[in-house]
Amino acid sequence: MKRIVSVSIGSSQRDSSVEVEILNEIFNIERIGTDGSLKKAVKLIKQLDGKVDALGMGGIDLYLWDGKKRYTIREAMALKRAAQITPIVDGSGLKNTLERRVIAYLGDKDMINFKEKITLITSALDRFGMAEAIEAYGGRLIIGDIAFALGLNIPMYSLKQIQYIARVVAPVLCQLPIKMLYPTGGKQNTNIKGRVERYYQDAHIIAGDFHYIKRYMPLIMEGKIIITNTVTKQDILELKKRGVVLLITTTPRLGDRSFGTNLMEAIMVSFIKQGKYSSYDEVIDAMDLKPRMEYLTTQPNMD
Repeated sequence: MKRIVSVSIGSSQRDSSVEVEILNEIFNIERIGTDGSLKKAVKLIKQLDGKVDALGMGGIDLYLWDGKKRYTIREAMALKRAAQITPIVDGSGLKNTLERRVIAYLGDKDMINFKEKITLITSALDRFGMAEAIEAYGGRLIIGDIAFALGLNIPMYSLKQIQYIARVVAPVLCQLPIKMLYPTGGKQNTNIKGRVERYYQDAHIIAGDFHYIKRYMPLIMEGKIIITNTVTKQDILELKKRGVVLLITTTPRLGDRSFGTNLMEAIMVSFIKQGKYSSYDEVIDAMDLKPRMEYLTTQPNMD
């Protein structure tokens, strides 16, 4: 049996474990939150190092990516260095492979006509692959990096714009404590109203990290489409209550929830480490991964 553990600096209330069969192998998959403590996360990774098949780091990215240049988040390096034997990943590999493929699948199968819709992407630097794919399918973007991460009412509307700004601000942002940029610990269970509500209302699709989406989500989300991952059963009930019509998760449902890209990437790394596959795309093909679509209210016309 393979054991895969995601160590997250997010809330321990979202902890979960499940045993599943993937490509004829049994996996014990676990997510462990440290309630915002980097120190606890580092300690736990050191304890697990060499004892599990692969590790994921959750609640924090190792890199920001503008499509041309990669920026390393300083605090995340402590988690990366804590694993000396076991491979550890942050999910960025899947964000640039699986999530691009998800958008292509939705567009090619005429499930979503991105040309006819405005997509709010909470952070393009976190999910540049997804944002780039949506733009390639003719989708109009509202890019929320500055609004969501820095709290400044400055939306952007093109990837060229965020690339230009990233050259200036990304090196500085990567030196800041992650808690200043992203909801960690108990903040993942709280909601802030009003700050970016108009961006939600202007968009037909809200895409990106679910903790960002959830933290600033208005009470009324009637008719909206959510493209994300890492949603629990309780999250789905809350989306339904607020009127979201369609939930699309880029990672599959395991047990009663979908897990983060970091954990799914760790699963794939365990196969690649065995030599069975040589790339994420090969594992994705073997697993036949498709986006999970769940209609939460009356099904609309997606055109």
